[in-house]
Amino acid sequence: MFGKKQPKPEEMDPKDTKVEIPDELPALVVSDKVPFPYTVMPHVVVDEAEKEGIRSVLGAHRLVLVVPIKEKKEDVPITELYNPIGVVSGIMKMATGPMGEIRLLLQGIVRAKVVRVTQTKPFHKVKIEVIHEPPVDMQDMQVQATIKNIRKFVREIVQHTDEIPDELAIMVEKIEEPGKLADFIASNLPSLKYQARLEILNAIDPKERIGRLLPILSQELNIIQLAEKIRDQVQTELGKTQREYLLRQQLQAIKKELGEAGVSEVEELRKKVEASGMPEEAKKVAFMELEKLERLQPGMPGYEVSRTYIDWLIALPWDKETEDNLDIERAKKILDEDHYDLDEVKERILEFLAVRKVKQDMKGPILCFVGPPGVGKTSLGKSIARALGRKFVRFSLGGIRDEAEIRGHRRTYIGALPGRIIQGIRKAGVKNPVFMLDEIDKIGADFRGDPAAALLEALDPEQNDSFSDHYLEVPFDLSKVMFITTANVTYTIPPALLDRMEIIHIPGYVPQEKLEIASRHIIPKQMKEHGLTKNHIQFTKDAIMRIIMEYTREAGVRELERAIAACCRKVAKEVAAGKEGVTKITKMNLVKFLGPPKYFAEVKGRKPEIGVVTGLSWTPTGGEIMFIEVVKLPGKKKLILTGRLGEVLQESAKAAYSYVRSILPELGVTPEELEKYDVHIHIPGGAIPKDGPSAGVAIATALTSLFTEVPVDPEVAMTGEITLRGKVLPVGGIREKILAAKNGGIKKVILPKWNKNDLEKIPDYIKQEIEFKFVDRAIDAINEALLMRKRVKQKEKVETYSPRE
Repeated sequence: MFGKKQPKPEEMDPKDTKVEIPDELPALVVSDKVPFPYTVMPHVVVDEAEKEGIRSVLGAHRLVLVVPIKEKKEDVPITELYNPIGVVSGIMKMATGPMGEIRLLLQGIVRAKVVRVTQTKPFHKVKIEVIHEPPVDMQDMQVQATIKNIRKFVREIVQHTDEIPDELAIMVEKIEEPGKLADFIASNLPSLKYQARLEILNAIDPKERIGRLLPILSQELNIIQLAEKIRDQVQTELGKTQREYLLRQQLQAIKKELGEAGVSEVEELRKKVEASGMPEEAKKVAFMELEKLERLQPGMPGYEVSRTYIDWLIALPWDKETEDNLDIERAKKILDEDHYDLDEVKERILEFLAVRKVKQDMKGPILCFVGPPGVGKTSLGKSIARALGRKFVRFSLGGIRDEAEIRGHRRTYIGALPGRIIQGIRKAGVKNPVFMLDEIDKIGADFRGDPAAALLEALDPEQNDSFSDHYLEVPFDLSKVMFITTANVTYTIPPALLDRMEIIHIPGYVPQEKLEIASRHIIPKQMKEHGLTKNHIQFTKDAIMRIIMEYTREAGVRELERAIAACCRKVAKEVAAGKEGVTKITKMNLVKFLGPPKYFAEVKGRKPEIGVVTGLSWTPTGGEIMFIEVVKLPGKKKLILTGRLGEVLQESAKAAYSYVRSILPELGVTPEELEKYDVHIHIPGGAIPKDGPSAGVAIATALTSLFTEVPVDPEVAMTGEITLRGKVLPVGGIREKILAAKNGGIKKVILPKWNKNDLEKIPDYIKQEIEFKFVDRAIDAINEALLMRKRVKQKEKVETYSPRE
C-alpha cells in the first residue's frame, strides 16, 4: 500500500540506526492535542494542502513532523505560532473517510527542533534537527524520589477517578526510564491541560521533565480531591434538607393531632392576598405561587424568588386611592401661592377638577409641560398634587436607555424587580397619585430596547387600565394616575408617544414676571435656607431688576435664584462674624456682592453698519439675538457660509442670496458688478451650532445692504422665512424672540404678517416699548431696516402695529 517495505512502528526507534530521519519533513499542525515520542496518536486531515503533504511521504519514509501550536490567535500566520519543538512521527495506518478526509494513526518517534520553515505552498515543510536526550543517572536519589512520588500521585489519581482505567497505574510501575515515564503520563492522563502537556514536551532533559511533571500531578490530585469533597458535602446537605422536610411534615401532623397547629407563613400570606383587594386574575396567580412556595423550604433555590414576588403583589395598592379635593377655589389659591403667572396651566388643572366633580369615573389626563429650563415645570407638578390632595411621585427619564427600567425585568433574571412605574405606585401607596416623568425628551434607545415604546401603553388613557409589567405578569390599572411629563423640546419625542399627550407650552418669563417671582418666592425661600430674616437682609426692586438684566440671561429663574443665594451667603457670613443691623442690597452696591455685570444690551453702543443685520433666533433655553454679517471680496460669485450653520439655515441663506440677486437691477446694481465678487455670510458664535429657516429675511436684508452700500439700523431686529419669490413666511418662538429683543435693547422688530396673533401672549408693557412691523414681502422688511428706505419703491403699504389703536 505504501510502496517499498518500511520498518514496523515498534521498530521505529531513534537508537535504531536502521531508521533514517530526513532533515526536512512535511509539517502536520495540531491545535487540540500534544504529540509525544513512543505514543500512538489518531489524527484527521481535512485541509487539502496537508493531504498533499501526507501523500508526498507515502512512497518514501512515511515520516512527518507533528507540530503543536503555542496558542490560538486570529490574524497571525500559523508558522509564527509553531511550538519550537515537535515530534517526528511515523504513519502506522491511513484510511479515507466518508467526507474525503484522511484518518491517520501516528506513532511518535523522537523530539525534533523546528529550525526554519522551508516551504509554505502547497504544504508546509520544515527544516528539523533531531533532539538527542542526555543520559540520566538512575542512581541519583533525587531522580528516584521524584519517580516514586510521580507513581504515588498517579495511583491516587486513578483511585479517585472513574474515567481512568487501573491499567494506567500498572503501566506506570513498569516504565523505568524517567523521560519515557513523563511522556507516557502526559499523553495518557486526560485531565492534564494543553499548556501543561506542552510544558512537558518542551523539557529536553528527562530529569527536568519529571521535575516539571511532579507539581502538575500534585495540583491535579488536589483538584480531584477537592471536587470529591464538595460532591460529598452537597450530597450530605441535600440529604439533610430532605430529612428536615420529612421531620417538619411529621411535626405538623403531630401538632394537628394534638390541636396545637399554628398558622404557617404560607397561611399568613394567603390571608394577606385575600385582604389586598387585588382582582381575581391577580389572586389566581398569587395562589398558584403560594402553592409553589408551600412545597419549598427556606434556603432552597427559588424560595426567595417566589416570596419576593408574592410580597410585591400584596404591597401594591390595588384598591387604595386618595379622595380628590374638588374645591376649585382652594386649588386656585394653592396654585397661585406656589407659582406666579402660568395661567394656561392653572386653567387646565381647574378644568380637570371641574370635570372630575361632574363625572367621578373620568380617566386621568396625560399632560406634557414643554418649556425652557428653570420655568417651574417640575415644581408645578408638586403644586398640582397638593391642590388635588394626591400623593406625588417623580422620577427622571433623562438618559434611560433600558426598556426594563419602565416595564421591569422578567423573573428568570437574578435580582429582577418591577419597572420604575410600578415601583413608584408602590412607594405612593395609592393607585391615583400625580406621577411626574421628567425629561421625557431625553430618553434613548439601544440594544436593550426602546423605553419610549414601553411608555406607549402607560401613557395611553385608552389602554393603561391594564398595564402589564414584565415582573408582575398581571395587569395593573393605571387609568386613575395623573401622568405629567416634562420636556424642553418636542422634536426629540417619538411621534407616537407625543400623540398620546396633551402638550402645554410654558414660555420663558419676561423681566417683570421674574421680578415678581423673585420677590414672592425666591427671596423668602433663600432667606429661610440661609437662616436670615428681614432684620438681616433686604433687596430693593431696582437691585432685583439689575440682577435680572445684567447678571442673568435665561428663560427661567435658576440663574436668578443662584445670584440671590450668593447675596444671602455673603450676608450670612457677615452675620456669623457678628455684624448687626440690616444689609440692604441696592442697585448701587450690587457689584460688591456679585462682582461686575456679566451681560449687557447687545445693540447698545452699536453704530449703523453696511452688511450687518440683527436677527432673532429661538433655542431650547429661550430666545437669542444674533448678528448676521456679510462681506464681498474679489472672486467669481461664490457663496461662502460660516458659523456652524445647519443644513436648513444654509439652504435659507442660498434662497436669500438668489432672491437678492434677482432684485439687484431694481436696487441700481448691475449684474457686471456682481460678477466680480464672492460673498461671505457669517453668523458669530462659531462654537454654537445654528439651524432653522427664520434667518432668511435677515440674511436678505444684510445682502441688500452690502450691494447697495446702505447701512442697517442696529436697533431693528427681524425674523422670518424667505421664499425665492421674496415672500415672508411665519416662524415659531415669537414670544421668546421678542423677550430676547427687549433684553438686547431693540427698539423695532420686523415680523411676518402671519405671526401677528402671537403678540396676544406678549405683556402690554413690552408692546408699548417696542415698535412692531408686520410684512409679507421681503422688500418691505428691507425698506424698514435700511436707513435710506426710499431706494426701492414700495408696492404695498407696510402694516404697523400700535398698542394704542
